[in-house]
Amino acid sequence: MMDALFGGVNAAVLTAMNADLSVNIDRMVAHSRWLLANGCSNLAILGTTGEANSLGISERIAVMEGMVARGISPARLLPGTGTTALTDTVLLTRRAAELGCRGALLLPPFYYKNPSDDGLFAYFSEVIQRTGGDIKIYLYHFPQQAVVGFSVALIARLLAAFPGVVKGIKDSSGDYSNSKSYADNFAADGFEVYAGDDSLLRSMMQVGGAGCITAAANVNCMIGARVYATWNLPEGAAAQEMLTATRKAVTSVPLIPGLKALVARLSGDPGWSAIRPPHLPLSPAQQTALFAAFDACGLGLERTV
Repeated sequence: MMDALFGGVNAAVLTAMNADLSVNIDRMVAHSRWLLANGCSNLAILGTTGEANSLGISERIAVMEGMVARGISPARLLPGTGTTALTDTVLLTRRAAELGCRGALLLPPFYYKNPSDDGLFAYFSEVIQRTGGDIKIYLYHFPQQAVVGFSVALIARLLAAFPGVVKGIKDSSGDYSNSKSYADNFAADGFEVYAGDDSLLRSMMQVGGAGCITAAANVNCMIGARVYATWNLPEGAAAQEMLTATRKAVTSVPLIPGLKALVARLSGDPGWSAIRPPHLPLSPAQQTALFAAFDACGLGLERTV
């Protein structure tokens, strides 16, 4: 799928913090500009990698507003707006729409476990009706983290009830057969399926996927863009091997602190290591191992983040 609204490589952008653990929007914007200049098509902010569930609602709104005020086009932003509270989800999604964002990425309500498809359908129906349909809704399937996920049957119901509004899904399950089932059932009708696992980008493009939304794109977006551009060519296979290797490296340690350590090194800005508990910075041994594994991938990044 080459005409998707957020088609291509989308970084699940890290949220920069100050030493007192407040959000540093200027640092985040500088990194976002680097991402857009180095292969990212768009920016998925305030997701899992962005520590969104460690941020308050007012902080999330301030991030969206601050990025737009500093010149990041809202058309390039896909903010995460799904929360456990229906009214908070509506508030965040409405604000994203008001700012000019074309889409919002919504986790399911994840506090109450094992909700029925009927319950999830009712939740998303309320969100869509209360936000007025002025922004495209992208579903966020991450069962390892949220426990609650999206079945093919539920997506079919949402598409039938809200055609043109429910636009796509990020599948962070890492399960290729699950991602493929979404594409097989819905991609032909314009439903955008995004890999949440870099190692699946080329495979998903081959079955009608729209691209990827990944944490590792914070540091490997240039090779991801090469895979996206050449997925149907022989050189795409070699690019995918490198992309997969970089993902393996960054997931060899706790993901968010590891990515922050890499961005701190690449940018020369140690402030990137600030992270909110319960996450903790990497130990010196973890950091040394991560840097060695990442450098062995041969990506050759300069200190330009």
